Amino acid sequence: MTPRSTNSQTPKIRVRGLSKSFGDNQVLRGLDLDVDEGESVVVIGGSGTGKSVLLKCILGILEPDSGSIEVDGEEVVGLRGGDMDRVRRKFGMLFQNAALFDSLPVWENVAFGMIQSEGVARKRARETAAEKLAAVGLRPEVADLFPAELSGGMKKRVGLARAIATEPEIVFFDEPTTGLDPIMGDVINSLIVEIVQKLGATALSITHDMASARKIAHRIAMLYEGRIIWNGATEEIDSTDNAYVQQFVNGRAEGPIEMPVRQA
Repeated sequence: MTPRSTNSQTPKIRVRGLSKSFGDNQVLRGLDLDVDEGESVVVIGGSGTGKSVLLKCILGILEPDSGSIEVDGEEVVGLRGGDMDRVRRKFGMLFQNAALFDSLPVWENVAFGMIQSEGVARKRARETAAEKLAAVGLRPEVADLFPAELSGGMKKRVGLARAIATEPEIVFFDEPTTGLDPIMGDVINSLIVEIVQKLGATALSITHDMASARKIAHRIAMLYEGRIIWNGATEEIDSTDNAYVQQFVNGRAEGPIEMPVRQA
């Protein structure tokens, strides 16, 4: 993915010293990360390394123990109520398992934020939902189906349509290819690249899928033991001498990253 040029001196997202613990489990340990305007950054790392916790802190779902999170130069840690809602209106989110509402037809899932948060009339919301469904390659008749009638790939597309329905400035992708076969995973990756470019949006993704990371990222950052231990352009990841990155990228059991294995 070719980097976008930007004249902005202020990162779209700036994270400094972010820490978060759950009891004795210290998940984030002073994490630093910048995402520039128009840039697509992918955070990689194994399961349980804190990728989802990082996203939830930025989204305001979790309150960090310490540290700073700025969006467009505005500190968002500690924001409440209408102030946080104002910041969240800049966001779109594709959840790991699409997180669709089973009781709502597809078009209402896509239009949910427009109707509930922005007060858009249902007729106009449905028209916009149809436009976004078409943008992710779904036929008009899909709008009246329910999530239970969709395949895994179709659910991801609906989730993507919902993420872009309000034309957000920042789009978050949580493991966008999880549960998909390699071909459908590549379809979703291609749609992410195309849609983010059309929106001119900033993107922050988390994944352990290196094929996805290579395709959708301008820049990749690796999270390990609560900190970013490597950060560089996507094309640099295969030539780094960082042993942790090499082990993860190549899927090797042996290396500095030790995985707990229960012996029989």
